[in-house]
Amino acid sequence: MAGSTSAPAGPPALETHDPVLAAFAAEVGTDGPVTVAGGRTRWERGGPLDPGTREVAAPAGIVAYTPAEMTVVVRAGTTVAELHHELGARGQRSALPERGGTVGGAVAVGENHLDRRARGTVAVSVLQVRYVSAEGRLITGGGPTVKNVTGFDIPRLMTGSLGTLGLLAELILRTNPIPAVSRWLAADGADPFAVDAALLRPSAILWDGARTWVHLEGHGPDVAADSATLAGLGDFAEVEGPPALPPQRWSVEPGRLRSLAPDRSADGLPAAPFVASVGVGTIWAGEAQPAAEPPAAIAAIARRLKDNFDPTGRLNPGRRVGW
Repeated sequence: MAGSTSAPAGPPALETHDPVLAAFAAEVGTDGPVTVAGGRTRWERGGPLDPGTREVAAPAGIVAYTPAEMTVVVRAGTTVAELHHELGARGQRSALPERGGTVGGAVAVGENHLDRRARGTVAVSVLQVRYVSAEGRLITGGGPTVKNVTGFDIPRLMTGSLGTLGLLAELILRTNPIPAVSRWLAADGADPFAVDAALLRPSAILWDGARTWVHLEGHGPDVAADSATLAGLGDFAEVEGPPALPPQRWSVEPGRLRSLAPDRSADGLPAAPFVASVGVGTIWAGEAQPAAEPPAAIAAIARRLKDNFDPTGRLNPGRRVGW
């Protein structure tokens, strides 16, 4: 986060005046527990909501898209599929995961695309957020260009906060070009960590303990050169795409993936079946990652943030970030 490491003394004072967003703020109101319901693709993340929590829908639609500047202004209720359809028509894409949900939901959850190594993280791609505060105000944090923003980094704070600090209404996202060539290759028995060391910038390396998948993207000669490198590391052959991913997503230190084995649980990591994203620290497994209490210092900061941004606890009550 930029600026001071201490919690801000309440929400930032920058407001925006837009009739669509103003109507959303009025619907959120100032009293009673409230949540935004999007595509519900990760509705269970953070634990169950308190009974009686009122549901509202965020506004939808693409407000402005400037391909030359590689930025898009999009309402939070817009589906990721709709956004990527619009961007794809101009040869661009975003860092948001393609899992059927809304833009606001993807940012609130903070889950990255499978090709995070090429697309970048969701947190870095969010340049500006407009959200409704616990007091029912429309608030702006961040800006369309990073160099013009100072102080507390509100967009990164909101990313992954599960709507517990503010209800997302509109965002400015950074986009990036769709590569000229995209190729998935896979091999049984190949060492995914040797693959990671040998390739310059693969979009993704996936491993289930027995089989390794690699996503290569870029200019034709570069993809061809990386394909030749892979040929020396295993019997790699082109495949249609990545494997089917188990339903539960774990987040671990990337170095701990070496402890995984297909037939056992090691050091608190999931047992098979799993699919691990090498170099990233994401694992998809059949079982949910056990909830863990954060260190006391981090928990204290989280409480201070919650107290400042949502002093009455009305935003997504019951949700806990990190669960």
